[in-house]
Order: sequence, then C-alpha cells, then structure tokens
Amino acid sequence: MRVVNIYNTIPIIFVTLWSSAFITSKIIVDNAPPFLSLSIRFGIVAFLFFLFFIFFSKRKYISFKSFKNASISGLLFHGFYLGGVFFALSKGISAALIALIVSLQPILTSFLAKVYLNENLSKFQWIGILLGFIGAIIIIVSDLVNGLTVVAFFAGIVGLVSSSLGIIWQKKIGSDLSLAGNNFLQALSATIFHLILAVCFEKFFINFSYDFILAMSWQIFAISLGAFLILMWLLANNKANETSTLFFLIPPISALLAFLILEETFSSFDLLGLFISCLGVFMVSKKQIKI
Repeated sequence: MRVVNIYNTIPIIFVTLWSSAFITSKIIVDNAPPFLSLSIRFGIVAFLFFLFFIFFSKRKYISFKSFKNASISGLLFHGFYLGGVFFALSKGISAALIALIVSLQPILTSFLAKVYLNENLSKFQWIGILLGFIGAIIIIVSDLVNGLTVVAFFAGIVGLVSSSLGIIWQKKIGSDLSLAGNNFLQALSATIFHLILAVCFEKFFINFSYDFILAMSWQIFAISLGAFLILMWLLANNKANETSTLFFLIPPISALLAFLILEETFSSFDLLGLFISCLGVFMVSKKQIKI
C-alpha cells in the first residue's frame, strides 16, 4: 500500500481553504461593515496567537527589527490585501471576480521576484503574463458593462498589489520569530489598522445572523489560524514564485464555491476570461510547480 506523504497534501489544503475565504468574506460584508469586521476578526486572532506565543514559544524576546518587519507584513497581508478584498465585496463585486483579480498574484509576484529576489522569467512565462492579463481584462470589461463599479475594481487592485508585495517582503526578510510570535504581531498591526479605518469611515452595526457567526468563525480558525500559517510555512520552504504558483488554482475553485454556495452566475465572457487567465498564470508558474 502506498502511503501518502502528508507534506504533499499541504498545498491542496491551502488552496481549498484560501478559496473558501472569498465566499465567507462575501457573507460577512453582507452582515457588517468590512473594516469593522476585519478589526474584530484580527483582534480575536491576535489574542489567540498571543496565548500561543506566551505558552508555547521557546524564544519570547522580540527585537525592534522583528517587530517592525512583522508589522509591515501584517499591514500588507491582512491590512491592505484583505481590506481591499472586503471593501470591494462590500461595493458589490462578486466573490468569483475578486478571487480572480487577487489570484493574478503569481504574475505580479514573479515579476517582482525577478526584480527583488533575482528569480528569472523565461519567454514562455512572459507569454503567460500577457495571457493572464488578457483573460482578466475580458472578465473585468464584461463586468464593468454589467454594473461593476470602478471603486470596487480598484479596491481589488489594491488587494492584488499588496498580497504580492507581502509575499516578496516576507520571503526577503525571513523571520527569527516563532510562527506564533510573527503572526501575533501581524494580526495586532492589522487590528489597529482596520479599527482606525472603521472609526473614521464606518457606522458600527452587525447583524449577528447564523451565517455571519459561521462565516466569521471559519475565517478566524480555518483561514487565519489554518491557511495563513500554511502560507507562512510554504514561504519558508519554497521560492516566492513556487508558492504563488498555487494561486492559479484559486479562481476556478472559488468560482465553483460561489456558484454552489452564493448562487453566483457566469456569462460566456466570464468563463472565457477565467480560462485564459488560469492558462496564463499556469504558464508563468509552470517551471516552478512542485506540488
């Protein structure tokens, strides 16, 4: 009998969890303001990681450099990336489309990895970059015609850029902190960031429906304590563009989940653009895939 190596299943678990985040995010912003929701989520996450850090981390000293680096990662990953995603969803963008926009990350990350980490791109990969953007443009133009707002679109772009910069930053700096310590500081910086935005720009209201509580619980435990820890592990054990490779699987899985759970429908242009984008991202990432 062939024994399955548990490490080979980690990328599959990550992709499934990360894809589900877009669906639960849509449910959350239908019941509460985006930044208030994120401040609550990361406040709880920060507290849980603080407990892990205090009781289980062998090295509890945090230098100013580590504090700064982890806080910047938190602002990029949890602040601007998730802030952009949640705000775009609150402005009516579909879960499938925002998943596609931010999942163009392998293309942008591979380009930034070439500039900052000296990871090379082939001509084949440059063709993939072009296809990825063509596919995205087809879907975005189609959705703009059908009511997608420019504000929601640019919020998605903020999320895309921030997630790519976050991966490059995390890979470049590394960390001498434990996973618990690093994630505690990241969640803490995100909590403060989103709370400031909520106080300045939002009205405080929450519909504590069953769907909201279930979606928020899923995001806290399955995404923040599960998927994001897996992402940190993948970044520590793979190249930046190897890790970003996994994101080409997220748009189709997110689209399927959106269809099944949120009953989102897709036009022929959406399906065509989704196919071309996924093909392009696959081409960019092809030489790095080690799943």
